[in-house]
Amino acid sequence: MKVAIVHYWILQMRGGEKVLEALCEMYPEADIYTHVYNPDNVSEKIRSHNVFTTFISKLPFAKRLYKLYLPFMPMALELLDLTDYDLIISSESGPAKGIIPGPSATHICYCHSPMRYIWDHYHVYRKSAGFLAKLMMPLTSHYLRQWDVVSAARTDVFVANSSHVANRIKKYYRRDAVVIHPPVAVEDFSQVDVTDLEDFYLWAGELVAYKRPDILVDAFNQSGKKLVVIGDGPALKQLQGIAKDNIRFLGKVDFDSLKWHFARCKALIFPGEEDFGIIPVEVLASGRPVIGLAKGGLLDIFGEQSVGQLFSEASVASLQNSIDMFEGNDQDFTDACAARSKDFNKEIFNSKFTDLVSQVMQENRKS
Repeated sequence: MKVAIVHYWILQMRGGEKVLEALCEMYPEADIYTHVYNPDNVSEKIRSHNVFTTFISKLPFAKRLYKLYLPFMPMALELLDLTDYDLIISSESGPAKGIIPGPSATHICYCHSPMRYIWDHYHVYRKSAGFLAKLMMPLTSHYLRQWDVVSAARTDVFVANSSHVANRIKKYYRRDAVVIHPPVAVEDFSQVDVTDLEDFYLWAGELVAYKRPDILVDAFNQSGKKLVVIGDGPALKQLQGIAKDNIRFLGKVDFDSLKWHFARCKALIFPGEEDFGIIPVEVLASGRPVIGLAKGGLLDIFGEQSVGQLFSEASVASLQNSIDMFEGNDQDFTDACAARSKDFNKEIFNSKFTDLVSQVMQENRKS
């Protein structure tokens, strides 16, 4: 069986690339297609595969300015000749699913998210865009939405990384999706005794507007509680400018430091609406709870389990109230958090995904 994996762009190891890595393990002979590729920033497992790029990679400064070339990516995907492949797996967050499969091929799209910048986060991105981008976005996004919906018909099955994303696939593409949560390397994290916990709450991730770090900083400015912020992003300097002394910004840290903070924080604060949320699962694997917004993929992570505290509204008052409720609860979350994290391990992902592929290919053969 010849397998092709189409991933939007491969420039660093984030959540989407962790899924790509798992797919590479399942299909070790698969060829990878992508718009832009930087082998220096990805794992050996990905580098061990044949990686082919679209013409986007040949455009000026493509590794840095690839998002400017978004309007050309539909054409770039349709120029790929994948007619020799039996199974095509598109990994979609940026444009990836819009390839033209052969008539006998099975095409499964693992959707991390319908493209945020043209759908549910369109107005957020446009508000923060520069003058020229703000001017062009209405024209290019209109065309991209039409192509995005049309190209959804080229997939046999959609797989969503959360119920939240499955609902958005239904809303924008009018297609049902199977939910298979992404694999998380929970075995890389460990718990410490409660006596080793430190007196700080934690944020970890990219500091961008839709993740609502503004709520976080405002809430801790008012409460005076200790907060450690790991990560950087466009909002970093602004947040540093308004944060009080009880808030520490560490920027990017190495993995050992990340694990240390995960295992010793009081809780992770997660005030944004995310498609899924790899970091909350990693924190649970470290035995620590999550205080987060009761929307998006976090609802799948919590399930029916008592692994932290949810708040209903993305506001400073709601977050502060949730922290107060958490501090009034003397429960030891360690065992419950660690146990819940195991529901998202790689073995479960591999089993569910390969079973689905087998089922879909058998149905396609019959038809």
